[in-house]
Amino acid sequence: MTDNLIYITVNNVEIKTGRKVNVNLSFQVYGRNYHDYPVVVVNHSLTGNSNIAGKNGWWSKLVGDEKLIDTNKFSVISFNIPGNGYGRENNDFIDDFVLGDIAKIFNLALNQLGITSVHALIGGSVGGGLVWEMGTLEPNYYDNLISIAANWKSSDWLIANTHLQNLILKNSKNPINDARIHAMLTYRNPISLNNKFRFKKDKISNKREVVNWLEFHGEKLKKRFSLESYIHMNRLLSTVDITHGNNLNFEKLIDSISSSIHLVGINSDILFSDFEIKKTYKKIREQKNNVHYYQIKSEHGHDAFLIEFKKLTELLSPIFKV
Repeated sequence: MTDNLIYITVNNVEIKTGRKVNVNLSFQVYGRNYHDYPVVVVNHSLTGNSNIAGKNGWWSKLVGDEKLIDTNKFSVISFNIPGNGYGRENNDFIDDFVLGDIAKIFNLALNQLGITSVHALIGGSVGGGLVWEMGTLEPNYYDNLISIAANWKSSDWLIANTHLQNLILKNSKNPINDARIHAMLTYRNPISLNNKFRFKKDKISNKREVVNWLEFHGEKLKKRFSLESYIHMNRLLSTVDITHGNNLNFEKLIDSISSSIHLVGINSDILFSDFEIKKTYKKIREQKNNVHYYQIKSEHGHDAFLIEFKKLTELLSPIFKV
């Protein structure tokens, strides 16, 4: 709920274009006091926000009392990405931000809050890309980096899809609805939809139920998300790249990270391919031992990180035993 938002201003941040900006951030805290208990930071996904726990929290099956991320044991912090439209930040200068800029801002905010170390930084999709960016900028700050259904750089396939999203958002007569319909097809996959609907038709409209389902999700997002926010978040998704504006290559950046790196792939994901995530794992493994790969076996594609809570809990629970 936006009533629970806390606001902070991070001043004089130099972004990758060289501009210096003052950024207003909103965030939420769950569980314990972050000065006295281990901290977990959760990054939200493209249309997500800081409302991660409680009755309407989008990750409430993973964050809460006696859940995977136990709010009896941890202080859990989630920032809103500037421009996602969830708070009242009024940052009207973010058109040239890349995800690395968001990472820098979040790291500075944590430091400004007086948090000297973080037990785990976790996120899925663009939130997982943000894990990569934040962890690279502060290689000794996070004990564990957990990137789910994401990678260190936007792939050509991802760029192609964000480009199509952008064309829809800027040219459609019903942009949010139509872009969301397309996006849902990348968040799921043929097996998932075929098994879910099995040729069924709506008894009243005679439409195929899969069409009704897509239109429902389009209309649902339109009620809570602005066109400006969708364009902005889609563009950020296309800018994941830990080497952007950095003098170090991938190997040297990885070598600098002391955090344990945990990479979670989904076998049926067509947006952030499990094959590419596994390839990243093997590449890092050549340099260091504190990297771990996990696979979620699911028919639900990219969206499995929002569905397969039991499997995520089984895979990641050792990280959160303190």
